Amino acid sequence: MPAPKHFQPLFDENRNLVGVLLSPELWMKGENRLSPVIDDLLAQLDPASAPLPAPEPMKDWELLAQYWDFQYPMPTDVACENCGSSTGDWKADEPRKFRLKSATLGGLVNFECQDCRARILKRHFKKHVDVECRPFVAK
Repeated sequence: MPAPKHFQPLFDENRNLVGVLLSPELWMKGENRLSPVIDDLLAQLDPASAPLPAPEPMKDWELLAQYWDFQYPMPTDVACENCGSSTGDWKADEPRKFRLKSATLGGLVNFECQDCRARILKRHFKKHVDVECRPFVAK
C-alpha cells in the first residue's frame, strides 16, 4: 500500500469510495506519466467532453497547391506503413483516414493516421517524393 501521507482514498459516510487525494509531491513526481492516462480515461468515461481536434491547416495545403511547380502532379495518396491504412485521396475520405497536420511551401507535408496515430511525412522534391512513417509515441 502506498504511503498514507501521499495517497489517500476518500470515502463517504457509507464507506463508498468517492475519490482519491494525491499529495502535491506525488503529483509532481508522476504528472508527466499520469496526466495523459487520466485524459484518455476521462475521454472514455465521457466521450462528449473529449477536446475537439485542431482544424486541419487547409490554407497551407492550398498555398502549396497554388505554387506547385514540380514535374509531377500533386499527390493526394497517403499510406501508413505502421497499420496498413491507405487512401488514394485523403481529402475525399469521410470520415478522414488521415488528418493534415502541416504543409509548407518547401514541400514538407505531415499527416496523422487516424487508426494508429502514426505520422506520415511526405517530402516533395523536384523529381521525387520521400515518404517516412513514424509510429506514435506517447509523451
